[in-house]
Amino acid sequence: MNDALPSKPPILPRAPGGEVILCAECIRRGGCRLGITKEGIIGEHRTETLLMCPKDHEGGAGVAHGGWTASVIDEALGHLPLLCGQMTVTAKLSVEFVRPVPIERPLKLVAWRERVERNRWINAGELTLVSTGVVLARAHGEFAMRDQTRHFEKFREWIAAEENGG
Repeated sequence: MNDALPSKPPILPRAPGGEVILCAECIRRGGCRLGITKEGIIGEHRTETLLMCPKDHEGGAGVAHGGWTASVIDEALGHLPLLCGQMTVTAKLSVEFVRPVPIERPLKLVAWRERVERNRWINAGELTLVSTGVVLARAHGEFAMRDQTRHFEKFREWIAAEENGG
C-alpha cells in the first residue's frame, strides 16, 4: 500500500461548535490550547484561521513566544490539506518573524497551497494583526501526504521496534 494515498478522507475531530480541528491533546482538553477559535476554507486551497495568543504563551512582556508563533503557523498550514480532504504531516517548516506578535489580541492566519510536488503540498501563509492588517509572520512549509490509518500504524510499529532494540 502506498502510504501517501488516502484510502478514505481523513477524520477531522473538531472542537465543540465544530469550528476548529483538534489534535489529540486538545480533544482531551475540549478546545484548542493554542488559541485557535475558527478555521475554514475561503477559496480553492486557501484557508483562514482566527486566533489569539493566550497569556500562558507570553515570551517577552506582552509578546507571544516565538515557539507559539511557529506552532500556530504549523497548525494552520497543516490544516489546509486536512480541510481539503488530504491528511499530511509536516516535513519542513520555515518561519520569518516579521514583527512581535502581541498576546491577547485578535489575529488572522491565511494559508494557501502554492503547488504539489511528488507527494507533498507546498504551502505558505501569513499571520496578521486583525485590527491593522500588519503582517507579523510569514511561512513556507512542505507537508507530506499520508494515509491516516496506515501512517499511525507504521508509527506504532516503528516505536515498538525502536524501543525493543531496533
